[in-house]
This record gives sequence, structure tokens and C-alpha cells, in this order.
Amino acid sequence: MPMTPHVEKHFNASDAVRDIVIGMSDGLTVPFALAAGLTGAISQTHLIVTAGFAEIAAGSIAMGLGGYLAARSDAEHYPHEQAREEQEILAIPEAEAQEVRDIFQSYGLSSEECGAVVASLRQRPKDWVCFMMRFELGLERPKPSRAWKSALTIAGAYIVGGFIPLSAYLLLSNINAALRLSVFVTLMALAIFGGIKGRFTGVPILRSALQTSIIGGLAAAAAFGIARWIS
Repeated sequence: MPMTPHVEKHFNASDAVRDIVIGMSDGLTVPFALAAGLTGAISQTHLIVTAGFAEIAAGSIAMGLGGYLAARSDAEHYPHEQAREEQEILAIPEAEAQEVRDIFQSYGLSSEECGAVVASLRQRPKDWVCFMMRFELGLERPKPSRAWKSALTIAGAYIVGGFIPLSAYLLLSNINAALRLSVFVTLMALAIFGGIKGRFTGVPILRSALQTSIIGGLAAAAAFGIARWIS
């Protein structure tokens, strides 16, 4: 009988999704909270729009730079740890071999089965180092272009998210009506974004949508209340 081919359906773009989540979450929440807070203190929409654009510019640059520096740190950390593993395999091979046995025994392999794997790795030092980097240290070799891609993805997602709550203040001159519309469109965007995030990360869609909406709503409500109380 013909066999149906097995297709692995794993999601492999976790880095890009993480960057989008970081940028979009802050982009939706921070300008939303800022606009809501200013609405509690001033009554001119053009001032809120100006402040919002300034915040989006500053926030996207700061978030993108943070993503770039984090990715660069990972890229610089990997070769340092790789050199140390190479030195340890040469200097203390028995200790490193025991670490390999410990790793496989944690998965239920017997001492005899571990011995065959260790003997094979001893014949391939480069593979031994790669094995230790991944399974002992939990490190994956970083991609050379990861830093710039991370920076641009986070910054771009922040800008897109930031324009959503400000759009109401661009369309409406009445500040109270603009606030109500901003609350509506932003909470809808947070819910949609949370649902999409849950779809890709494996979290229940409804729960992810509710969590994202509640966090963004609480941030805006807190900013609005503090600004209204101070003014």
C-alpha cells in the first residue's frame, strides 16, 4: 500500500516572531498609554500627536538598538565559549567525556550506549565541540546578519504598533472622542495581535488575546489616571 509521507510541521522562525512580539507589544502599549495619559492632562489633539510621534521615534530607536546590542552580545559570546570548550577537550578530555555521558544518561541511555557515543565523538573533535555547545551550554551558532535583522524588525514593529493608537487623534479633533476611538482600535489591535502571537507560539489563541489586551489596557488606564490626578 502507498505510504503517506510524514511532513514535520514545526515553526522555525522563533527569532523573528520574538522580535515582532517585543516591538509590537511595546509599540501598541507605550504610545497608547502616553496618549491616554496626555488626554487626562491637556485638551489639544495636535499636542498629543506631536508627543506621540516623538515617542514613537525615540522608542523605535531605543528598542531597535537594544535588539541589536543583545544580538551582538550573543554573537560575541558564542566564539568565546567555543574556544573554551575546544581547550577543555584538549586539556581535560576525561572530564568532558563524563559530561557527555551525564547528558545522555539524563535521557535514559545506559552506560554501554553512552560509551559508544563518547568513543565516536572522541574521533571527531569538531563535532564534539558542537555537541557540547548545544547540549551542555544550550547555545546555537548565531547568524551573522542576526543583529541588524533584529534591530530593524523590532524598530519596524514598534513603529507600526505605535501608529495605531495615534491614528484616532489624527482623524478626530475632539479629544474625548479621539480617546474613545483610540481605546477601541488599540484594544482590538492588541487582541488581534495577541491571537496571532498565540497561533505562532502554541498558546491558546483566546488566552493570548485576552492577556495582551488586559496588559495594554491596564497600562493606558494607569497613565490616564495618574495624569488626570496630577492635573
